[in-house]
Amino acid sequence: MAIPLLFGPYGVPTSDGVDQFATYGANAVWFHGFNSQAFEACEASHIAACVEFRTFRADFSKHPELMPTGVDGLPIRYERLVQGVCLSQRPFLEEIEATLLDGLRSFRPAGIWFDYLTYGGWFETPNPDLQQSCFCPKCIAEFNEATGIDAATPAEILGTYLDAWTQHKCERVAKYAARYAALVRTHLPECIVGAYMCPWTPGEYDGALRRIFAQDYALLAPAIDVFTPLIYAKKSGRTSTWGRELLDQMNSYVPWESRTGVRRSQRGRRLLGRMDSFVPLQSRTGVRRSQGGRRLLDRKDSSVRQRSKVQLILDVLDFPDSLIATSEAATPSWGLQMFGGAQVFEDPEAAGIFRSAIDRIRQAAASQHASA
Repeated sequence: MAIPLLFGPYGVPTSDGVDQFATYGANAVWFHGFNSQAFEACEASHIAACVEFRTFRADFSKHPELMPTGVDGLPIRYERLVQGVCLSQRPFLEEIEATLLDGLRSFRPAGIWFDYLTYGGWFETPNPDLQQSCFCPKCIAEFNEATGIDAATPAEILGTYLDAWTQHKCERVAKYAARYAALVRTHLPECIVGAYMCPWTPGEYDGALRRIFAQDYALLAPAIDVFTPLIYAKKSGRTSTWGRELLDQMNSYVPWESRTGVRRSQRGRRLLGRMDSFVPLQSRTGVRRSQGGRRLLDRKDSSVRQRSKVQLILDVLDFPDSLIATSEAATPSWGLQMFGGAQVFEDPEAAGIFRSAIDRIRQAAASQHASA
């Protein structure tokens, strides 16, 4: 399946506002959940409707049982914003899956981007509070069973088995990504599967991308068509060139696709072969485990070998500097989202800047594809 270049704002569109998007080069809108109003507005204006689907995030004031357990045996610290849940809470995981299936049966989005596919914490801040989790008895038992290790305490796990713990967390997250992606492709084979990503390089914050948030590009690659790092510069205390700089670094760690039906990642193939081991399928899903894994591995595109797609999401708070800098990247973003970006199209001058920038990105992407 060829992955199109999609450009546009994130946010529920209005029937009036969406009419302006195509005029200035936007061909897609991203919005939270399976929102019927948003689908209707997109359909009326022939704009691709893309869903941001919430996974591991919850209101802990209403569901304290979902809070991850920290190294001290207490719930992790958090402020107003936090993501990640205890992945041993099966009723919550079944609820996520049921919501996804309901949406897949009722709507036909052009793409679904999974959000919050991480362990606990928050990275949209200049000073992230990085904590290891989850050390509830069930999560420790699951770690021991999965690895063959016999560890009893967080201190023992982090002191003796840190690498195995990090790998286990990354595989756990990637298994759910593979499961959700299989459900999408079973019901909507042409739907793009995206994932919002922590925007850090593998070396930043002592490897916190994997160590804390458990996002491993190589493990996620078999399931994900488009990776979308969240480039919210002001919120994160970064400069407007952050997106451009990240794009030019990602060649060193974003995996290659073979595009002959199987991704290059050996770890990803092993992961899909173990899909039976993580969460029981409910009979209501109508999708067999083995079929889900085969669908992920048997998808065929062209024979072109290319890197997995990376599409940034920028923040309207950083407009226009961040967008202009991103359009100058040597490695172009494969499309682009603008969080809160609908307001850009209310001002013809600002919308013109958007159009000029994405025209440059389109030209760079076309040149890169032609030389691949």
